[in-house]
Amino acid sequence: MDEEKLVRFLNQELSNFTVLYIKLHRYHWYIQGKNFFTLHAYFEDLYRSFSKQMDVLAERILAIGGRPLATMSKFLDQKTLVEASADNEEGELLQQLREDLAQLAKEIRETGIPLAEENKDNATVNLLTRFLTRFDKDIWMLDAMADKR
Repeated sequence: MDEEKLVRFLNQELSNFTVLYIKLHRYHWYIQGKNFFTLHAYFEDLYRSFSKQMDVLAERILAIGGRPLATMSKFLDQKTLVEASADNEEGELLQQLREDLAQLAKEIRETGIPLAEENKDNATVNLLTRFLTRFDKDIWMLDAMADKR
């Protein structure tokens, strides 16, 4: 068992959640176009959700004996997501969001859950599975909105 690797992974995801939280604010503020009202509210719902998820993830890190990162410089150093580069064009914002959610889902599926299982940490497996379920649903919804079937 290697709890240190698991804590490192969870801190990476905490960093990614924080970066995405900021990106979602940007999207919320800058969205324009025919779907403004719908997307403005959607981005707000997502950043509020990520705010809660960040707290849950940080508390899980503490519960397994780790120390969650808690500074922007450390978040930026540990993230795997890129910072926002989309301007205010709807399709571009939605595509970047979809790519970010797909990356988070992949990292959780391929690295996080296997690490938690290796550590026999069912609580972390369950937590990561809940995150994964939400990300998969959001990806499906974004694909449906873009009519990608």
